[in-house]
Amino acid sequence: MLLRLRVSLPDRPGGLGQVAKALGALGADILQVTVLEREAGRAVDDFTVSWPGPVTPSDAREKLSSMPGVRVEGVWVTKEVPGSAPDYDLLMHVAAEPGRGFATLVDALPGLCGAEWSLAVADGVVQHASLAAPAEFDLPEPPPRAVTRDFKELRLMLLPVLKQGLHLVVARAEGPVFHRAEVERAARIVDVVSKLAARS
Repeated sequence: MLLRLRVSLPDRPGGLGQVAKALGALGADILQVTVLEREAGRAVDDFTVSWPGPVTPSDAREKLSSMPGVRVEGVWVTKEVPGSAPDYDLLMHVAAEPGRGFATLVDALPGLCGAEWSLAVADGVVQHASLAAPAEFDLPEPPPRAVTRDFKELRLMLLPVLKQGLHLVVARAEGPVFHRAEVERAARIVDVVSKLAARS
């Protein structure tokens, strides 16, 4: 089973190695590590791991939380293939068919962001929706910039595309709130797709 683990740990030499050693002792194979932030003496890292046998996110959280100084901020099942470049694949598809740019983006965002679904809303109407997305969605106060919100047991990332009058919604039911590094990355991708789609 592939899991993503978001871990906050002391930012000191050997800290990452201790977490890696603990994961190995628990039977997890680390496939990828992404550093999300380093500040105030702590680091926040996302680990993508292959965990043999059946394990639930709560089992993984319990096993890791016993490590001194380590806080597990989230554990969730992922379909992300470590080492792949889905953002580049997305941009190639949009460049090939810019007229379908936003539909392609909405389909790709759940995989890019470790989320369950995404959709594009304009004037209260869902314009495009990925698999598992609701057919209708009441956008809570459309923001003028990319933000995160908790909404009805969901963690949302809201990404405005003001020139097109769209707001993209990315929803995560499991795992932690979207980190600012995730929001910034998604906002940059949306900006590039907007520019490519404008050429159609």
